[in-house]
Amino acid sequence: MTSIHDLPTPALLVDLDVLERNLSRMQARCDELDVALRPHVKTHKCIEIGRMQRDLGARGITVATIEEARAFADAGFDDVTWAFPVIPGRIGEARAIAERSTLRLLVDSMAAIEALERDGFPFHVWLEVDSGDHRSGVDPGSDSGLGLARALADSASLLFDGILTHAGHTYRAFDEAARGAVAGEERDVMVGMANRLRDLGIEVRGVSVGSTPGMTAIDHLRGVTEARPGNYAYFDATQVALGACGVGDCALTVCASVVSSARDHSVVDAGALALSKDSGPGGGRPSMGQLFAEYETGRLRDERLVSLSQEHGVVGGPLEVGSRVRILPNHSCLTNACFDHVHAVRGEDVIDVWRIRRGR
Repeated sequence: MTSIHDLPTPALLVDLDVLERNLSRMQARCDELDVALRPHVKTHKCIEIGRMQRDLGARGITVATIEEARAFADAGFDDVTWAFPVIPGRIGEARAIAERSTLRLLVDSMAAIEALERDGFPFHVWLEVDSGDHRSGVDPGSDSGLGLARALADSASLLFDGILTHAGHTYRAFDEAARGAVAGEERDVMVGMANRLRDLGIEVRGVSVGSTPGMTAIDHLRGVTEARPGNYAYFDATQVALGACGVGDCALTVCASVVSSARDHSVVDAGALALSKDSGPGGGRPSMGQLFAEYETGRLRDERLVSLSQEHGVVGGPLEVGSRVRILPNHSCLTNACFDHVHAVRGEDVIDVWRIRRGR
């Protein structure tokens, strides 16, 4: 059996014991909150992990790209939400997937609705709502948002699934109370909008919410039908900083080799193309990734990655050339997307190698 010490570096590792625990806990959390779990697979982009989530009780999945939708549909996943504003030039690709699997699309404009109607296919469609992150989605209190919901409900071809949001501002909440408050605001905004639409005679079948930081802190989800956390499968240094998990809950690491060392720094072979340049959340000690001193106990080194170029990772302290380090990334979703494959490990043994569907 291959050992992690035999892998060429940089290598992406997922700890199966930690992964399985994370997946089971979130499924139990959604069961407790009485909502369906529709996990966002953009975190892992991996068919094998998607199957693990489905086997535990997930009802459908969420994807970020049309390629993810295609790959998971090819693998037999038959209920997929593409949680990204529909790209008009890729509606034909969406139709090809929707003809063999339920594919749910996302809109927040009349232009997108009209583009889908021109295609003529009976797409399932969510209306995206801005619940406070102010990235995309309709204003829940606006007449225009209500008008778009009416257009979907009255469409001769489209099927109105309901309303969907992402409270990305939970990633700016640095304790459980703050995360719970943002997640509660997300829930209240969405349930309130659903009720207003129903008062207008518009059927709202689904109310979709949920981020990993929010789902670890929310007190209840009454009025919500499903949650879409994704990062919980792997967690990362950002989630640790937010208080959503501990270091021992982080399943994804990068194994790197020390290739150069000086009095005050060293260099490893994991740069931006292995870790991304996500600098993590504010409020903590700056780093581009943290190094384990002892992975088994979750003990981290004082030295951190202080800068990244394309292939170089600069560590703020001397390390022995030829030694290996295990890195806890700031953002597991982006780090995962830097690799073609992830090595599934138990202890130091490589159990399997899984493909990452990172095409776009």
